[in-house]
Amino acid sequence: MIVPLVIPGVIMGIAILVFASMIANGVEDNLGYDWSMLRPGLPLVVLGQFSFLTTITSLVIAARLRKFDIALEEAALNLGAGRFRVLRTITIPYLMPALVSAFIVAFLVSFENFNTTLMLVGSEAPLTITMYDRVAKVGSTPVLNAVSFVLDGRVRCAGADQRGWSRKTDPRTTS
Repeated sequence: MIVPLVIPGVIMGIAILVFASMIANGVEDNLGYDWSMLRPGLPLVVLGQFSFLTTITSLVIAARLRKFDIALEEAALNLGAGRFRVLRTITIPYLMPALVSAFIVAFLVSFENFNTTLMLVGSEAPLTITMYDRVAKVGSTPVLNAVSFVLDGRVRCAGADQRGWSRKTDPRTTS
């Protein structure tokens, strides 16, 4: 589960590209169908990011689940609540800070995971590749500064909101 965290992004990107190309070529040779989703482009970038980010998000959520008292769910079930209601009223609210944190971490790490994206991108470049390309060719422009400022502001707002969620749902901080 931790393997994607220790493999360099370039190697992971090349491995995903080779694996996806082998599958796409096999499907095309045997079935005569061009599976363009597994060719370099945005769908393959999403697949590559997903394979890397699920590791990080599952570690964040698993850390919160270790602190979860299963007796809360058992008590709700004993009092007549159904499994879906227990999930909706006990488990999800307890996990909400971890889910928000995992989303924020995944968003930031997806920007940092530039090497994997660079290996998997085709003709349609995602935001990180577009920003890198503009900085390399033109240098810093007001548009790049504005996009960076907006992204930074959104992450800071999400982080502050997550801190508020964490304080509201943490039983140690409520009296």
